[in-house]
Amino acid sequence: MAFALLATICSAQHLLKGQVIDSATRQPIAYANIKAGDHYAVSDGRGDFQLKLPTDTVSIIITYMGYAPKQIKAGHQTTMLIIALGRGKIDLQAVRISPESNNVSFHTLSALDLNIRPVNSSQDLMRMVPGLFIAQHMGGGKAEQIFIRGFDADHGTDLNVTVDGMPVNMVSHIHGQGYADLHFLIPETVSTYDFGKGPYYTDKGDFTTAGFLNYTTKNALDKSEVSVEGGQFNSYRLAGVIDLLGDAAKQRGENAYIAGEYNYTDGPFKLPEHYKRTNLFGKYTRQLGTNNQLSLSASTFSTSWIASGEIPERAVAANTVAVDDKGNAIRVPAAPTIIDRFGTIDSAQGGKSTRINAIAKLSTDLKDNWTMENIAYYTHYTFLLHVNSTFFADDPVNGDERQQQEARDMFGYNGSVTKKHYLGSNVLTSTLGLSSRFDRTYGTEYSNVTEQYQFLDDISKGDIRQNNTAVYLDEALQSGKWLVNAGARLDYFSFGFHDTTKTNVIVSPKLNVQYTANSALQLYIKAGKGFHSNNAIAVIGNNGLQTLPAAYGADLGMNWKPIPHLYVNAAVWYLYLQQEFVYTDDGDIAPGGRTRRQGFDLSARYQLTNWLFADVNMNLAKSRLADSASGHGYLALAPTFTSTGGLDFKFANGINGGLSYRYMHSRPGNNTNTLVADGYYVTDLKVNYTRKRYEVGLSIENLFNTKWNEFEAEEVSRLRGEAAPVDQMSFTPGTPFFAKLRVAVFF
Repeated sequence: MAFALLATICSAQHLLKGQVIDSATRQPIAYANIKAGDHYAVSDGRGDFQLKLPTDTVSIIITYMGYAPKQIKAGHQTTMLIIALGRGKIDLQAVRISPESNNVSFHTLSALDLNIRPVNSSQDLMRMVPGLFIAQHMGGGKAEQIFIRGFDADHGTDLNVTVDGMPVNMVSHIHGQGYADLHFLIPETVSTYDFGKGPYYTDKGDFTTAGFLNYTTKNALDKSEVSVEGGQFNSYRLAGVIDLLGDAAKQRGENAYIAGEYNYTDGPFKLPEHYKRTNLFGKYTRQLGTNNQLSLSASTFSTSWIASGEIPERAVAANTVAVDDKGNAIRVPAAPTIIDRFGTIDSAQGGKSTRINAIAKLSTDLKDNWTMENIAYYTHYTFLLHVNSTFFADDPVNGDERQQQEARDMFGYNGSVTKKHYLGSNVLTSTLGLSSRFDRTYGTEYSNVTEQYQFLDDISKGDIRQNNTAVYLDEALQSGKWLVNAGARLDYFSFGFHDTTKTNVIVSPKLNVQYTANSALQLYIKAGKGFHSNNAIAVIGNNGLQTLPAAYGADLGMNWKPIPHLYVNAAVWYLYLQQEFVYTDDGDIAPGGRTRRQGFDLSARYQLTNWLFADVNMNLAKSRLADSASGHGYLALAPTFTSTGGLDFKFANGINGGLSYRYMHSRPGNNTNTLVADGYYVTDLKVNYTRKRYEVGLSIENLFNTKWNEFEAEEVSRLRGEAAPVDQMSFTPGTPFFAKLRVAVFF
């Protein structure tokens, strides 16, 4: 009797192991849904899953958005399945709210957007993140200014950006902490991207105040492609991704491809931008036996440009707002010389940059539900920028031309070991991770120069030596409708500048709880401690700065599918920083006091028909200095309300595209709100005709030729002929109507 009961229990607990892969590339599919009766599973990053079989023989249904669903039979005699899914129509009904995965809501949004919306630049990729806005203000070659969750995140100070596990952010960069130049990423090589908001993720440390953004490049191509693009402002782009080994190699687990692109544009400015960018990328992957996969990739990037820079408002119009010595708003007359919005005051501005990357990744199945991942990377980087935003405010004779330059070597390691414990109907996933990153700069200087780039004097000079080593433990227990994820990371920092070194250690605990009420509703709460990133020069100089001020955050949110073709993610959130940093024009980092941010995020995706899709993102934020009185303590340029959305279409005859908008509400230009950064509403259009062997496309930025400012900032500037400096907003105009035509050939 006891033996029979034991046999029955063992039979009922039979687990089917399997892997979901793409039928064309033979690569794993993460987050695929596997269903057997009332039992569900979700594939992990390796495409692997384990599913409890309810009966001796059962039908298993496998679905994933953008792939044709598949149904197979399996029983207790089946121990391992390789399930290949073929590409199919995009159907939002395939998205299932499940308790098995953490952060899956953001992956759902990114996967849907990447499947539907065509992209042909790294800027397009960044704009896909709900609530993330970018801006250029010093020519197209610089890293974009980033705005997200109530942060003017500068060029990446508060957003952790990675590609294939390699950091994009540059620590202690001469132009700004966390400088994240993503222009080396070729969009045709991107397979997926993931993002998360807040400091809630144990494997993310430095820069993860507002959140993280990670891009993963393709391990294999389903087709090769060459494209040519041309448009207004003398703009053109040549790009290609070419498979080197073919289908036979894919079948034995071996892939290799190369990619490249060349971009050129003069931009809409009166002074031609002469923006040039060249990217090359190569990747090789190979299955080593049945348990290991090796991936090797290398890339190189170079760019140069001439910048028209920022323009004070009074240089284009009279009666503009400025601030007097007492902080009061006043009206000022036009500058002695009026210029066009797309004109130039200092033609000596511009820059150039290069980056070389190498990444090696080894993924290992250690058996018995153990897996291991090892990533090693190396980057060599150079940067040179000439900038002048104040003109003659500091030096009425030579002007305020400044030169920033550095060369850098960055190398590091990310590794983790994961164990899945199947405890009856519960699953405990344990991960232990280790990372270490080293940065060394050479010839680092920030100096005053003439318009002919002749040296005048140093503002800051000296090389950086910086290390960040971290260890983290992450535990995720899925039990029925509950998923509890708890963990902590320990970060060690060593900051070196000149002959001085300082160290610091910080511990960051995290706790995320998720409850899946049913297949239509999921509630979650996230809480965690992180820290605000810091620059080695500021750490050594101190100047009243904390080395690593703590950041405390919490999210309360939901994922909701009220009807099969509507997916909604919403969250209220709060973030407190022990100390905000203010980056000043003279190269210093000043203490900015404690800050509080709170807000509301809403994202919705709706499939109206089998060919028409609608999306909307709305993001509210209130950002203030914590110690300020009511009505004061604004954080300059912090976004208050942003929204993106649109309609996308995919017809069976190959016609596809979309109409999308970007809205940024007006926001404080300084901490008293006496100056204002104007909002904007811009509409873009993309239309393609796609066939098996070719594609023809038209894209139009700023379809209605809206007059808007891409970037604004408070500057104390003095123009030639003015008696004294003036404190007011300077701006970089946004792109006017801009049409481009693209032709691609697939083979």
